Amino acid sequence: MVTSLRKRFIELFLAKKLITKKQLDEALKEQKRQKCSLGEILTRDGIISQKDLMILMSQELDIPPINLSRYKVSPDVLKLIPKRIATHYCIIPISTIGNTLTLATSDPLNIFAIDDIKVLTKYEIDMVLATESEIRDAITTYYGGEAAEMAKIIEASPEKAGDFALVEEEEIDVSKLAAESEKAPIVQMVDLILAEAIKKRASDIHIEPCEKELRIRYRVDGKLQQAFSLPRNNRNAVLARLKIMSKLDITESRLPQDGRFKIKLEGKEIDFRVSILPISYGGKVVLRALDKSDLGVGLDKLGFLEGPLNMFKEGLKKPYGMILITGPTGSGKSTTLYSILNKLNTPERSIITVEDPVEYQVEGITQIQIRPEIGLTFASGLRSLLRQSPDIIMVGEIRDFDTADIAIKASLTGEIVLSTLHTNDAIGAIARLIDMGVEPFLVASSIILTAAQRLCRRICPYCKVKTEIPKSVFERVGISEEELRKRGAKEFFKGKGCPRCNHTGYYGRMGTLETFLIDDHIREMIIKRASSAQIKEYALKHGMVMLRDNALTKFFNGDTTLEEVLRITTEE
Repeated sequence: MVTSLRKRFIELFLAKKLITKKQLDEALKEQKRQKCSLGEILTRDGIISQKDLMILMSQELDIPPINLSRYKVSPDVLKLIPKRIATHYCIIPISTIGNTLTLATSDPLNIFAIDDIKVLTKYEIDMVLATESEIRDAITTYYGGEAAEMAKIIEASPEKAGDFALVEEEEIDVSKLAAESEKAPIVQMVDLILAEAIKKRASDIHIEPCEKELRIRYRVDGKLQQAFSLPRNNRNAVLARLKIMSKLDITESRLPQDGRFKIKLEGKEIDFRVSILPISYGGKVVLRALDKSDLGVGLDKLGFLEGPLNMFKEGLKKPYGMILITGPTGSGKSTTLYSILNKLNTPERSIITVEDPVEYQVEGITQIQIRPEIGLTFASGLRSLLRQSPDIIMVGEIRDFDTADIAIKASLTGEIVLSTLHTNDAIGAIARLIDMGVEPFLVASSIILTAAQRLCRRICPYCKVKTEIPKSVFERVGISEEELRKRGAKEFFKGKGCPRCNHTGYYGRMGTLETFLIDDHIREMIIKRASSAQIKEYALKHGMVMLRDNALTKFFNGDTTLEEVLRITTEE
């Protein structure tokens, strides 16, 4: 029966010209590979909207549709089906009449779901139709997400939020603080904050004491999002709990502190780097989540385009010299460097890093944490490690002449040196080193390759839809009709927003790379102190592709949006 219904729907899709034969064939292949419903594939890829699919199924199967946003579900009915079952099958119970339970579903052909719920509830099942996004929103609303879970924990806390008067300086009883931080509700609060951050793919957690609350925000795909607001009187206990986990001094409240801790969740080990900064209302905490599994994917899986990636790999084949990655904070430079080190990390190589701080702790690599307060700087650490006979050196960042000078001289004596620099583009790294005081002939002799990197957000695959972009918009950003024709750009996409991407339209990030491979002619130009503009003109004539063009290719490929391209790049 189901097979014949499925066939009937496919015929209807084609007859109503909702999809083409080519789109159908591709969707069927994808369905076999991913083992999910055909409807899910078609709506996720934006071939057919969820609403159109629901209307079509309602007409053919004679199942009434429902607008869940206008419907109130009784708590007694919700108790019949646990949240995990509702989430797994994307269904929600609506009402009961006698021995019949009415369910809202987006996939009425899923007979396994219906059979399982019959067995679970002992009810006969009647169905109404709703879109998948409506059902997932309703599950979050009725069953509660992390906010509801946090509310339960706060309710269990012995200290309830109430009216209070703001005092200039709060006296903290340190002897009670450690004990308070180990109380069950506080431990659960911190555990939930960390678990939700990992679930939401957050790279950073910001815990900020404000005048009347403790604000928790997550940085997801480079953007901060509000997560929780906790009562103000929990702030000291939460801060103390994080300090204890990070092995920091809980009595110190006047100076910044840095620490780290590790947790295991669902078989994955996650490192958290902790930074605590004293502010007006207590200590602001920022936790950076570091997932070592991201490093094992290699350069090929970081989202770079084939052209600049091949140029990058060409540079890595050199036996010695320096490779520099440039870009602002948070552009993925460290992840790229560690991915390279992970690939080069073999028993026959000695790899030493000098970092501030050590981002990822990697087995088989010697890692030095700089400590300027005792005289262990990038420069002094580099001088010392050169006596350790390394094959590959990674310097966290080149900040001054001494570090640049030693790193460059090390790269000329047979080592590969990897490092980062804060410049806007790849060619700008040359001028920055010379501005620091490094002689042009040393720069020309040592540098193999420089690369500029940015991270752009991917369009969410679960709510990706086609969109129209007026020609006036392209004209305004300097994209001519000729370039559009040359690129073969006919369709453009965006994410319309869904629960999986937190209604942002983006899900995950990918690297965008601009690579500048140094050849003999460029070395001569550097020695003669040619300007960055002259070097750039030569590089462009010989195959270099600028950062904006790389990002635009991702846009024309349907991976990201024009807004993202403009956000992460500047006009050349």
